[in-house]
This record gives sequence, structure tokens and C-alpha cells, in this order.
Amino acid sequence: MSDATLNTITNSPDDFAVQISDQVQSFIVSVAEVAKGDDPDSAVPYLLLEVSQLLLAGGRLGAHEDIVPDERYEPDIGPEADVDELRERLAALLDPVDVYSEVFDPYVPRSAPVACRISDDLADVVTDLRHGMAHYRAGRVSEALWWWQFSYLSNWGPTASAALRALQSLVAHVRLDTPLDELNGLDTDSDAQENGDLEDEAGAVMAAEIAEPLGLKNG
Repeated sequence: MSDATLNTITNSPDDFAVQISDQVQSFIVSVAEVAKGDDPDSAVPYLLLEVSQLLLAGGRLGAHEDIVPDERYEPDIGPEADVDELRERLAALLDPVDVYSEVFDPYVPRSAPVACRISDDLADVVTDLRHGMAHYRAGRVSEALWWWQFSYLSNWGPTASAALRALQSLVAHVRLDTPLDELNGLDTDSDAQENGDLEDEAGAVMAAEIAEPLGLKNG
């Protein structure tokens, strides 16, 4: 892609920038609507759809060559909006399926899984997206795209991907009629541990934390 084309993409509120910002804004608004709890039975499939659509925007950002902002230093956008209420509403809505296990980096050999929460993931993603949206609304298009691209690679991309796997798994259990109470083995596989008793203990804590809210058998 030529420098002229990249300059057009990153500095004009048209085409690529508008499409990314539209998907970002749609996700922010949609998650807030789900968190209201007006339709709890549809929350998980609806979140699955929204996270999937957002990751399409992320994939486009990730596949794009590095976006360079106009300014060397990021302008101050003021205090970050509080997402604690959103996080708490989602946690209440998704209880008791909010907690799941995740491996942060699949390329780290024999990584032990850790307990995560869908509500935390979505709130963190929204925080990153809002930060970029503040730049976009202030007319700093290249800064917004740079931030969305950077934070996709460093934070909200992996976070949203993990949440997507959890949400997809939940939908699959329902559609395939596989009750969650039949699952077991959420504790860490002893063959994949490198740090002995320390990881055994961490795995046991993780399994207990996941099993209890999900109502699963631990053992």
C-alpha cells in the first residue's frame, strides 16, 4: 500500500476510518444495552454476535500496516469514563456463567489456564474502544486508528477473543444439549505443569473459582 493511500486512510474521516468507528460505536452501545438486563435470556447469544462483529474490525486493523498518528505524543483526552457500573451489571446478568478458564498466550509452552470473567473482559474492551473514540470525535482520526490498532494487538484483541470463545462455548452447550453440570477436569492437567506444587495449587484455586459459580463438580 502506498504512502499516499495510507495517508488518505488515516487522515480522512471516510471509508476505512468511518467503518471502523461505526463498528466500535455499535459495540459500545450494544453492550450497554445488553447490560441493562431487559432481555436476559438473549444476553449470551447477542453478546456472541456483537463480539464477533467487533473482532472483524479488529482483524482489519491487525491486517493493516502500522498506522502512524499525526502527533508524536498522544493528546490528553481527559479522564477515562467509569465502566464499573457496566462491569457490575454484566456480572449480575451473566451469573453464574461469568467465570471461565483461559490461557493468555497459546504460544507459551504449557501455560497454565487462569480464571477470567466475561464481564471484566467486556468492560476492559469498552474502555479501550472509548479511548480511541474520544480521539475520533475530537477529529484526530489518525490518532484514533493508531490507538484502536495498537490496543487491538496489545489488549482488547486478545481479551475479546477470549470472551468470544467463552460465549461460543456457552451457546454450544445450550444448542448441543450438553449440560454444564456434566463437565469436569477444569483443574490444570498435571502433565502440562512445569512448576510442581506451585502450579498444582494455582490450578486447584482456578478450578474451584470456576466450578463454584458455574455449579460444576470439582474433581
